[in-house]
Amino acid sequence: MRGSTLTFRLRASAALTMAARGFGLLTRLPVCAQRRSRVQRPSFRLLGCPGTVAEDLQREERLSGSAETGSEDKTPKKRFFEVQKERREQAQRTILIHCPNKFSEKKFLKYLSQHGPINNHFFYESFGLYAVVEFCQKESISSLQNGTRTPSMGMEAAIPFRSRFFNLKLKNSPTQTSEKSCVQSSHQLSPSSKKLFELLCYAESVDDQLNTLLKEFELTEENTRLRYLTCSLIEDIAAAYFPDCIVRPFGSSVNTFGKLGCDLDMFLDLDEIGKRSTHKSAGNFLMEFQVKNVPSERIATQKILSVIGECLDHFGPGCVGVQKILNARCPLVRFSHQPSGFQCDLTTNNRIALKSSELLYIYGALDSRRRSPPILPTLDLLKTLADAEDKCIIEGNNCTFLRDLNRIKPSGNTETLDLLLKEFFEYFGNFTFNKNSINIRQGREQNKPDSSPLHIQNPFETSLNISKNVSQSQLQKFVELARESAWILQQEDQDRPSSSSNQPWGLATLLLPSVAKSKSPTKNKKEKFSSERIKNLLESIKSNRTENPTDTNGKRTISTQI
Repeated sequence: MRGSTLTFRLRASAALTMAARGFGLLTRLPVCAQRRSRVQRPSFRLLGCPGTVAEDLQREERLSGSAETGSEDKTPKKRFFEVQKERREQAQRTILIHCPNKFSEKKFLKYLSQHGPINNHFFYESFGLYAVVEFCQKESISSLQNGTRTPSMGMEAAIPFRSRFFNLKLKNSPTQTSEKSCVQSSHQLSPSSKKLFELLCYAESVDDQLNTLLKEFELTEENTRLRYLTCSLIEDIAAAYFPDCIVRPFGSSVNTFGKLGCDLDMFLDLDEIGKRSTHKSAGNFLMEFQVKNVPSERIATQKILSVIGECLDHFGPGCVGVQKILNARCPLVRFSHQPSGFQCDLTTNNRIALKSSELLYIYGALDSRRRSPPILPTLDLLKTLADAEDKCIIEGNNCTFLRDLNRIKPSGNTETLDLLLKEFFEYFGNFTFNKNSINIRQGREQNKPDSSPLHIQNPFETSLNISKNVSQSQLQKFVELARESAWILQQEDQDRPSSSSNQPWGLATLLLPSVAKSKSPTKNKKEKFSSERIKNLLESIKSNRTENPTDTNGKRTISTQI
């Protein structure tokens, strides 16, 4: 396949473990998925203040059982909003500090502890060395701020903004040379291509390769904490105009589909302002704030984001490259948060996107595989199971679904990740994208309503296509990769090298660029042969689907019946 590159392969394979679960919203369509690994333990110290996330992690360490598919886990699963609340409260007790390259970690913690007990901390590198420190009480941050000075900038002028982003300097660095020590930094980036190939080549099975890929690319505990902290720091800036606003992360940062390096999507939630001020007043009077009126909700959104964008640009420590994209269908402010290294998009009046994040969180928490018989319930089924407290209408769109994970019956499906992976490629390599679209609510195919190359119906705003930005060339490349990958995995079943040979196999083979496997005088002949094999394979698959759903031994063959 001409034009394929290693970079594209790596991105596609990373998406295989994370974003391909977006295709996995098709409850009854075979897709690739992977077993969720156990919660990755943070490498930083957990001191376990009562009632904190740290305590929850420590308690989970003591629990027996496995996260493997089919295992029993009696621990109640938290709802999406419960997790968001805990994470937000955790972020409000947390500070970010730009540190010297070398210093005494022990003295650093002792110094901060003067302001109150520390729950946990970790270090990471972005544009320099940074420390994320969570206190047990919010009051400790006020104490630290009161003892912090505004720096003297010499010929320049400093804007005196009191934030939770600090800069640590050593007073007497020459006399502390013997006491300096390097601190251990947590990784915030995905592994190199070389390391990834080594890990995949030495895996025991394709299932293990998928779990390895997930482990290496999924968001770590530290990275997740840093994302919530970044939102909390932006909230401090927005609160100058809207004191009771909340900046919530949504999308891949919170829906369990994120990977290291993904963007940080933020939602400026102003609804809480109205909720907190509504109360029954005694007597015959009702007091209201004087406000500025504008012709429409969209104009209000544009004005709010315009002002917030100006604040981030002029006053936000670490916020660079601010762009105000106010005429988009969903107006937003885009910027880079240099200390964390995140590319950020800030929107408001976008509650449906937050609801979509909750739905994906539920799917990811239930089971990381998708399959027929169904592994996960359709959105329509979750709607029928919903209670009155789950009812949610946003801008006329019905966003109701059951939110309590503990009330959703787990699937009895036990198919392996190896089988799911192969059939994902086979299915979408043969999908009629020119005629059919994907209905997430019902977990089925349906006629495509427009001429977009790829059409995936928005589960809540059903008139919208969530894949509208996918071009024909991008879709064609995905289909070609899916077909080639189906053929490669078919050959792996017949001729797999031993793990000790250090030869690429399984997912490692899929990562190799196609052009690298065709550098020979018989290149065209090989390409023609491969194309014929793929064509014959897909034709046989299609034939088996319609004519022979089971083989002579009663074993299940590939089926895409809805």
